Amino acid sequence: MEIGFIGLGQMGQGIASNLLKAKYNVKVWNRTPSRAKALEAQGAIVVEKVADLTQSDIVFSMLADDAAVRNVIFDGGVLDAMRAGSIHINLSTISVGLAREMTESHGARKVGYIASPVLGRPDVAAAGKLNILVAGKKDIVKRAQPLLDKIGQKTWYFGDRPEQANVVKLGANFMIASAIEMMGEASTLVEGYDIDVPYFLEMITTTLFAAPVYQGYGGMIAKKQFEPAGFRMTLGLKDIHLAIEAAEERYIPLPFASVVKNNLLEGIAHGWGNKDWASLSIISG
Repeated sequence: MEIGFIGLGQMGQGIASNLLKAKYNVKVWNRTPSRAKALEAQGAIVVEKVADLTQSDIVFSMLADDAAVRNVIFDGGVLDAMRAGSIHINLSTISVGLAREMTESHGARKVGYIASPVLGRPDVAAAGKLNILVAGKKDIVKRAQPLLDKIGQKTWYFGDRPEQANVVKLGANFMIASAIEMMGEASTLVEGYDIDVPYFLEMITTTLFAAPVYQGYGGMIAKKQFEPAGFRMTLGLKDIHLAIEAAEERYIPLPFASVVKNNLLEGIAHGWGNKDWASLSIISG
């Protein structure tokens, strides 16, 4: 089986590496070719043109946003060149609208399409411990499952409409942003009463909120360690905007999402767009 992989950012690097470790034949493409060098050393075949991946049995893509997905998959000719019966696994976090468009476009070309956004930061991706949120036709997912098993610890199936996985990812990222917001505000409260913030966060993340998101981001907030970014503030703003957009389509109010969105906008206005979105905690305080 030949695998194609598009997009070698922090997340894509780790995921593609795990496919290579599983002894799959992997061809890779990235807009910045230098990012492919480490994977080439592992045995990946680096192609100059993204369309050179289109004869693969399964193509993964991990791209930053809707614009990048459109530019590469549609405008770059990837979908037009994929052969009938092949599968595209889209790991990107995209809008509900684009997810529907991707589903229709792939179906018209008889190319299988699976939405598979993931939960986990770059270190989790490198360790092969991602949680994979999947939606798509069950028979197509079944064919792709052996590959998904190599890049994640568990696959969560949410339905036969790919957009459903994207909505779940947007909901999850909204909850992460909300956790960061709450820790930032609570930290400012206790600091106002001369309480040591790192000690407070250690207490709260090992008792009431002893969960990976609180522990991971709580540690970053305690240390004020926001660089290098595992997930940039600009990407966080994109996802919160998409969550609000998806909610509005169904007339669902998300009042706290607007608070988070405004604070992210403020952070980016201060020039923090490339910092980890954990720096939202400073604005929150």
